[in-house]
Amino acid sequence: MLAIFSLASLGAFVSVVVARGRFWLPGPFLPPRSEGKEQVWPRVVAVVPARDEAELIGETLSALATQDYLGPWRVVLVDDNSSDGTSEAARSIGAEGPFTVLTGSATPEGWAGKVWALAQGVESAGDAEWLLFTDADISHDNDVVTRLVALALTDDRDLVSIMAELRTVTVWERLVVPAFVYFFAMLYPFRWVSGSERVAAAAGGCVIVRADLLARSGGLAAMRGAIIDDVTLARQIRTAGGRLWLGFDRGVQSIRAYPRLADLWQMVARSAYDELDYSPLRLLGALGGLGLLFAVPLVTLAVSLSLAVTSALTFWTVSAMAAAALTLALQAASYLPTIRLYRLSRWWALTLPAAGLLYGAMTASSALAHKRGRGTSWKGRPLA
Repeated sequence: MLAIFSLASLGAFVSVVVARGRFWLPGPFLPPRSEGKEQVWPRVVAVVPARDEAELIGETLSALATQDYLGPWRVVLVDDNSSDGTSEAARSIGAEGPFTVLTGSATPEGWAGKVWALAQGVESAGDAEWLLFTDADISHDNDVVTRLVALALTDDRDLVSIMAELRTVTVWERLVVPAFVYFFAMLYPFRWVSGSERVAAAAGGCVIVRADLLARSGGLAAMRGAIIDDVTLARQIRTAGGRLWLGFDRGVQSIRAYPRLADLWQMVARSAYDELDYSPLRLLGALGGLGLLFAVPLVTLAVSLSLAVTSALTFWTVSAMAAAALTLALQAASYLPTIRLYRLSRWWALTLPAAGLLYGAMTASSALAHKRGRGTSWKGRPLA
């Protein structure tokens, strides 16, 4: 039985690595800025939803203020009824740049808080040709908007999104954050999003979308209740016939710290069960899959080593041990490119099984919170 489970785990992991569009290899990357021929740059409006972000909003808006974009450019910050002086902090920065600071109205029934904040920003954007949706904890290098627009125009894309580089300073951040990117790419292989119509996805920290296509697709009202708003938006644009691009760039960075496991747990658990469409069967499948991929090789390796020490070696014991060891080695090898992306020691690649089991626990807690009526949509606020 040990050998059977161990071989099943090995086969499952190999099939995932082979069949999921090289998800384990980070890419594509946003092309660098090129000095090409002159072109007409479209009007871009950035919409920044914010709730209780006074501590971070200055750095975020300062980065947007220094963008070297050559076309018409404006930033709309929507303060979703903050209690910490977010509007005041934003206006102190906004006086130095092309900013509009709005005080958001109460969230209507059926709307998720962040989506409603974005909708108010879009309404204020006027005749924008492109909309940049970015979070209040994301900092952009000064050429990012130019490069986003250039890719969208030259490659005929209707939505371009960047997976922001998240902080990996604390031990918990180093354990959870690279695994988050790895598992996100496993669910939504970036090359499939960018190269075919097989998968639709986006990363909500940095999304630029063609405004007229968004409007034709039903606008943000069509996704009013979305918890995972980035993926929902990508699917909506894809359904309307739009072409997507999803990739990486070091110029888009999250400045939010997650010093405690509890902070990271909330980040993942708030939307994990929504990702499974609140289906108990999908939950069982997800937990079973994570167990097969990450728990089984650890358990079978430990048990087979114990048997090898306490009793005579058998063909099946050796087979279980070898298959489990090979599975763990392949997992570390597949995780290493993501670890290198975050400039961490290669030894962190060995933590993937632990991270996988931790994500299983987060997913289970997400389902339990939903059953108890404690699910949240954005910044701790329940769906209105």
